[in-house]
Amino acid sequence: MPNIISMIIKRLGLGVLTLLLLSLLIFLSVEALPGDLAETILGQQATPETVAAIRKELGLDQPPLTRYLNWLGGVVQGDFGNSLALKKPISGLIAPRIQNTLFLTLYTAAIAVPLSIILGLAVSLFRNSYFDRITNTTALAAISMPEFFVGYVMIYFFALSGYFPSMANINANTPLLDKLYLCFLPALTLTLVVTAHMMRMTRAAIINVLALPYIEMARLKGAKPSRIIVRHALPNAIAPIVNVVALNLAYLITGVVIVEIVFVFPGLGQLMVDGVKFRDVPVVQATALIFASAYVGLNLLADIISTLSNPRLMRQR
Repeated sequence: MPNIISMIIKRLGLGVLTLLLLSLLIFLSVEALPGDLAETILGQQATPETVAAIRKELGLDQPPLTRYLNWLGGVVQGDFGNSLALKKPISGLIAPRIQNTLFLTLYTAAIAVPLSIILGLAVSLFRNSYFDRITNTTALAAISMPEFFVGYVMIYFFALSGYFPSMANINANTPLLDKLYLCFLPALTLTLVVTAHMMRMTRAAIINVLALPYIEMARLKGAKPSRIIVRHALPNAIAPIVNVVALNLAYLITGVVIVEIVFVFPGLGQLMVDGVKFRDVPVVQATALIFASAYVGLNLLADIISTLSNPRLMRQR
């Protein structure tokens, strides 16, 4: 137990350090953008006096280190500042967008994760069969297609025919069944993109375990192939499967930007794109940091789960 606690503390410490470095990178990336933000906001009304006033109001007259520390201190307290375009607190803008993005992510995960594991087990059970070859070919085709192309194909076949709406316009007051209906095409698009990767990784993990000696012993004892895969191979392939599932969940949260644009989905990715469009720097910084936190957090969770699932990794050398 002490080893487990020590391992978790070390992983959390590395995660916090990674987020700190990412926050610095996000801030420096925004600082490196060409042009003067104050002049961009004022436009044709920019005069030396008004530019100086707006720079002072936004804190741009302070040294970069001071502005970074002030921004980071506010983020730690849950204060991301105010939107330059909407003149509203960013926290209030982000809260409903995060809920929508998480709903779409969980909706997709509820479809993609079980489907991927079932398909991965099936193709490993019927390895080198026509079913295996067709499934792998289809998976490679799905991986090769970008999300926006898959989204437009879904709109062409399902939205133009009137089966599902092409715009997933939801809010906090939308009933659950209506949300599931409105978000089906975005969820299906993301499912097609991530299922192929998770299925292939599950298949590879199972096949690697099937080559071990204890699997051969189970075969010699007369165990059925399905029992060998489910009862003997799957538990020992959990670590790589958990890793690939967590990576794809992280992708679902951080990679929904394009899908949200295609389906006009009111999520965090759409808010980020709007922030870039109107050069709303505080919004871009806040959304980028949230995406980075989600990605690092899910990778950290996958690392901890995969380590706990393999007792050999817990031994002290």
